[in-house]
Amino acid sequence: MFDENFLMSIATIGAFIIGEYPEGVGVMLFYQVGELFQSYAVNKSRKSISSLMDIRPDYANVKRGEDIVKVDPDEVGIGDIIVVKAGEKVPLDGKVVEGNSMLDTSALTGESVPREVFAGSDILSGCININGLLTVEVTKEFGESTVSKILDLVENATSKKAKAENFITKFARYYTPVVVILAAMISIIPPLLIEGATFGDWVYRGLTFLVISCPCALVISIPLGFFGGIGGASKKGILVKGSNYLEALTNVETVVFDKTGTLTKGVFNVQEVQAEGMDKEELLEIAAYAENYSNHPISMSLKRAYGKQIDSSRIEGVEELPGHGVRAIVDGKTVLAGNEKLINKMNIPYEARQLAGTVVHVAVNGVYSGYIVIADEIKEDAINAIKGLKEAKIRKTVMLTGDAKNVGEKVAEDLGIDVVYTELLPGDKVEKLEELISEKSLKGRLAFVGDGINDAPVLARADIGIAMGGLGSDAAIEAADIVIMTDEPSKISTAIKISKRTLAIVNQNIYFSLGVKFAVLILAAMGIANMWAGVMADVGVTVLAVMNATRALNVDNL
Repeated sequence: MFDENFLMSIATIGAFIIGEYPEGVGVMLFYQVGELFQSYAVNKSRKSISSLMDIRPDYANVKRGEDIVKVDPDEVGIGDIIVVKAGEKVPLDGKVVEGNSMLDTSALTGESVPREVFAGSDILSGCININGLLTVEVTKEFGESTVSKILDLVENATSKKAKAENFITKFARYYTPVVVILAAMISIIPPLLIEGATFGDWVYRGLTFLVISCPCALVISIPLGFFGGIGGASKKGILVKGSNYLEALTNVETVVFDKTGTLTKGVFNVQEVQAEGMDKEELLEIAAYAENYSNHPISMSLKRAYGKQIDSSRIEGVEELPGHGVRAIVDGKTVLAGNEKLINKMNIPYEARQLAGTVVHVAVNGVYSGYIVIADEIKEDAINAIKGLKEAKIRKTVMLTGDAKNVGEKVAEDLGIDVVYTELLPGDKVEKLEELISEKSLKGRLAFVGDGINDAPVLARADIGIAMGGLGSDAAIEAADIVIMTDEPSKISTAIKISKRTLAIVNQNIYFSLGVKFAVLILAAMGIANMWAGVMADVGVTVLAVMNATRALNVDNL
């Protein structure tokens, strides 16, 4: 029962008993306004991540003899054969036994380039089949499938997250009973022990003690300080969902990033063209013509880089080679465009290189003609983001990505990130995050920055989850504690600066308010400070504290 609500009630009743009605009304009014803002922010801070449920499959098409039966994924067993049509979600983990197609894996890996699958390929639940018909042998029951594990991670991650206790509540836990007991002792004991002392005089002193003890300055200025910081952050395009997250930001020592859409643009373009025996423009033209009839994102990138109208009469005999690339006749020449497996399969000699990105090798009439590198572009702001974090004395920066090792390491090297982990699924990301959390200091905090639906479990598990809100998924934004609405990762260091400045202002108010409060309480107990002195001291401290708290709104010159 000894919380701030009890203290406010006693102080208000005490103010009414001694006739200080405006003080009593003011206490209640200001306290309720503060509570209103606080509860509004808290209620907005974390809704259920309903968007994530979109990756849960509603049904599975199971082969029973010659028939295909639509059943609940829970009813499908290991070894059953299921059929996944174009546009459907893959309901269970399995292995492709027939057909080839492109899979949208963004819900799992966050990577925007679809993955090609064919007979023998492993396939994960939660992906979307883009264009082909797939026959799949189930290898895991639904409860053990990838999509089920992701849902479970999100549902249980928040339960591991410590809730920061509000300072006023912790303070009132000890302050309230002490003040009430002292007021009672001041009112009752002296008349019993001191000759000539009257109950009326000492009860008045006790009530004065209670009114002075009213923590108006703290109750108003602390939430106002935090929400000033939150309001200032919103001016910079940073949405903080609660004052506890703003406070926690001051102790961040490790910042963990997702790659695609967070540090990179999530848009794949031609980054490099290296030709042998012809010029670069000719190599790009040949590759674009060979890939003309494909809607694969890599093909679209090649045609976009070529940038000219394609004359389809120059193309004939186009053949898709699943898992390898394409073969086409362009201007009477046989053109091969694809990955290393295609060049090796056709026994075409070439110099193998370690390149960061998706590499399209091109051969004309059996002779290697060069390669084209297609990769995600790093955001212009990303370099400033890492630099800003180093300046803010962040101990470690880490990148977790579902992308290939060479791609992830190249991005980390270009940006100056300390540690990088690649080829991770959502479950792997949570495991790595757990490791990083175990390595931080006792008071240190870990922040994770992501944007995709696959980041939701990690955002929820981190001490502070930061989502890129402009282009990020709804699930990531709901799971996060802080949302960067401008999609600029450099705003993370801005948020840390705002949090440190806000906490400094809040601490100033705490020390100033308590110092004056305790001094006047002692004077009241001694009978030196009367009710008016107590009220004026309380109101004066409150006004000064509130004026100081409003400085948190000014974030222009950080």
